[in-house]
Amino acid sequence: MSQQLTTEQLLHAAEKFGTPLYVYHIEKITEQYQQLTQAFSNSDVKIFYACKALTNINILKHFHSLGSNIDCSSINEVKLALHAGFPSNRILYTSNGIAFNEIEEAQQLGIHINIDSLSNLEKFGKKFGHSYPVGIRLRPNILAGGNLKISTGHDKSKFGIPTDQINQVISLIAKYDLHIQGLHIHTGSEIKDADVFVKGIEVLFDLIPHFTELKFIDLGGGFKVPYKTGDDATDIVLLAQKVKEAFDAHPVAKDLQIWFEPGKYLVSECGYFITQVNVIKETSATTFVGINSGFNHLIRPMFYDAYHRIKNISNSYGIEKKYSVVGNICETDTFAWERKLNEVREEDYLVFYNAGAYGFEMSSNFNSRFKPAEVMFAKDDFFLIRRRDEFSDLLNHQIEV
Repeated sequence: MSQQLTTEQLLHAAEKFGTPLYVYHIEKITEQYQQLTQAFSNSDVKIFYACKALTNINILKHFHSLGSNIDCSSINEVKLALHAGFPSNRILYTSNGIAFNEIEEAQQLGIHINIDSLSNLEKFGKKFGHSYPVGIRLRPNILAGGNLKISTGHDKSKFGIPTDQINQVISLIAKYDLHIQGLHIHTGSEIKDADVFVKGIEVLFDLIPHFTELKFIDLGGGFKVPYKTGDDATDIVLLAQKVKEAFDAHPVAKDLQIWFEPGKYLVSECGYFITQVNVIKETSATTFVGINSGFNHLIRPMFYDAYHRIKNISNSYGIEKKYSVVGNICETDTFAWERKLNEVREEDYLVFYNAGAYGFEMSSNFNSRFKPAEVMFAKDDFFLIRRRDEFSDLLNHQIEV
């Protein structure tokens, strides 16, 4: 049965900790992780949680306790993973347009490394040669994902080494005797079609014969989660079946380990963002509901045109009306336009669902407003895992001269 917090539990959290407030349901994370591991149980698959989605240290510790591996996009995420207890052999670091000294630091920490440019691959070869195994992130020139901003595998994407530069990769391997242990692709986010992953696999299968020391194929993440009622999601069981069939059918690949890096799939549905209504403003065009938050706390609707289901938990049975939900930032920060909600009154609590991924993680202090608190629900109780900002936090790193 799917793990969900009730209206009563969310109201309790809002009253106890104040708003705006992020709430994470730990048992839902466990449920999502177990669905993945069970679906892929018939294949040699490793799951790496893409921690850029949500890096609170308590969330990372929970993934460690589940036996998950962890995928990091920066050296500081690597250090957070180590702080959370992950051993170096369970940490993957995939670089993206970064200075080589960050890759050097990752190498010193003994973690798995994927390199995404010819430039850094050559620097790595000069410095380490065959002595340290490394993976290569390739760009498969496949357009996939919820929209262009979250599609990372197409021919205009900055991510990865284009597959049409494979001869240059091979030349660098020969020149520096590089030990390439893995090939990595990531086509985008919000991918519901399992065949997109199979298409990426086929691109890699054509390249495998060029690499004699491969141990794994890394297919990235990007599994779609349902944001609207009735939304399709990635069929994980079907995906596992198609991936297994594809690998079993290719003799050169059947002995390779398969890695995935899901982030949103694992934490999106665990998250709830609770806000409170400041003001109701009726105009000739719409009725605005102004809440005590903005894109400084949840940027996805403005950044990606992302949809989040919103519910009035203070008046769950009120008559439905249409409202435009907006924030308190001195910029356009519309969360929803003409959305049907149970009658909204000032001081009501509105909850945004599917707020676990890229919610708090992408928050800011824009307009010098405080970042919200974060709360974890585990073992039938709420635990504060990050306090709300205070005024001193705004001054914390400033130097008066």
